[in-house]
Formats: sequence, structure tokens, C-alpha cells
Amino acid sequence: MTFLLDEIALATARLAEAGVPSPRTDAEEIAAFVHGVRRSELHTVKDSDFDALFWEGIARREAREPLQHITGHAYFRYLELAVGPGVFVPRPETEVMAGWAIETLRAMDVTAPLVVDLGTGSGAIALSIAQEVALAEVHAVEVDPAAYSWAKRNISELGQGRTHLHPEDLAGALPELNGKVDLVISNPPYIPPGAIPRDPEVRDYDPSRALYGSGDDGLGEVRAVERTARRLLRPGGWVAVEHADEQGRAVYLTFPEDNGWRDVRLRQDLTRRDRFVTARLGQD
Repeated sequence: MTFLLDEIALATARLAEAGVPSPRTDAEEIAAFVHGVRRSELHTVKDSDFDALFWEGIARREAREPLQHITGHAYFRYLELAVGPGVFVPRPETEVMAGWAIETLRAMDVTAPLVVDLGTGSGAIALSIAQEVALAEVHAVEVDPAAYSWAKRNISELGQGRTHLHPEDLAGALPELNGKVDLVISNPPYIPPGAIPRDPEVRDYDPSRALYGSGDDGLGEVRAVERTARRLLRPGGWVAVEHADEQGRAVYLTFPEDNGWRDVRLRQDLTRRDRFVTARLGQD
């Protein structure tokens, strides 16, 4: 047992006492970040190379500052994204929706699918699709200046020239693509005004603009996504939109057959909770 591993054990106990959901993992991530090694290499750090900045990071995490703000990056599918204050930290739940979109695009009989990500935040969904779907052209829309800056950085560092960022509101975005898009995807704000997120990492650090939706039920932006998707999609194109688990039925009803939607489905995340709705624009 090395000195660093002993300190990680002590830090794990401190983080557990503070209510951090994954104390051992977070302690190891902070240690790896501070010492410039992988988690699997922590045992190789010499006692003489221990950096006391480790405990500064632990104190920040103990105060429930997001791990991703401490290390400066977040993992999403196969990506390592730069994140920090001013941008929503992507969650594992959203990876399921991104995976559905990627599989759907791969199954399309389209050589170079056209995709729009409304409210891209850090660019996680847009960049995952561009990385995993050959020849996909992805347009990422983000109106918030702080989030836009993070998306611009990630697209610059990770993009392959097929991801385009637009500083536009999701309601009126990209009229030049009307009727041409194969898939629209969005993780919009949807928490009802007045609701208080349980997790301090969300409540105190994620930007409110990325959390709280408009309208009494918080679904104003989801309804805007429905209208924008109906405008952008070609006949037969698909839309996917994320929501809170208790909002599934309300979001499902946002895509009525009278508006041309077909094959509307509620889909679940890794915890088997309703997490996103998908629908296809009818061809009749």
C-alpha cells in the first residue's frame, strides 16, 4: 500500500460522510487528475510525488462541487468533454437517448444523414453522433453564451469538420434546413419553475437556464422542440426529446397524430425510468 492509496482511503470515508454517491470513484478520479496518471496507475505514484492539491480537490468535492468541475472534464459515451461553470454537465441517462439516435441513423437508408441537436450545451450529443455515425452532418444549436463557449471549445478540439455550431434559439433555429433534416434530438430544460433539484451538484452548480423549463409544468421548451422538429424534419424523419421520469405521459401527448406524428414511443433509461420520447414525422 502506497501513501497515495492510504490517502485515497481516508478521502473516500470523508466523501461518503458528506453524502457523495460514488466516494471511492470520485476520490480516485481526483487523485488521478492531480497526479497526472490513469486511475489504474495510482499505485505507481511514489510517496515522494504525493501532491497535497489532492486534498484541495477532495474538500471541493466534499462541499458537493461536481467532480467534473474539479477535473475539468466529463465522459459521455466515447468522448472526454471539457466542462465547467456555465454549462450543463452531461449525464449517463442522456447517453441512452444518444445511443438510440445513433442506432436509428445507422439503420436509415441515407448516405449522409442530416441531424440537428437543439440546445447542445457542451456538445455531447452532437459530437457523439458525428463520431459514431459515418458521414453524418450535425448542426448543434445553443443560444446561451456561456454554454456556447464550451460547445465551441469541444467542437474545435473533438469535431471532425462535420459538426456545425449555431448561436440560435431552439424555437426559431435553422429555417434554411426546413423539411430536410433526418433526425432532431434535444435535451432541453424541463424542470418546472419552483421545483428544487435534490442533488446539490445540480441545484447549486448546473446553470438554471439549462434546468428550468417555461410554463407551469416546465415543458415550454419541449413544446418548442416539437414545433421546430415538425418544421425541420423531412417526411419519415425522427425526433427524440428528453424529459424527467414523471413527465413521460405529458411529453408523449405533446406529439399528437393530428400534428403528423407517428410511432410515438416512451423510452426508458438505464434505471428503467421513462426518460425520452421518440416520434416519426408521417409521410402522408
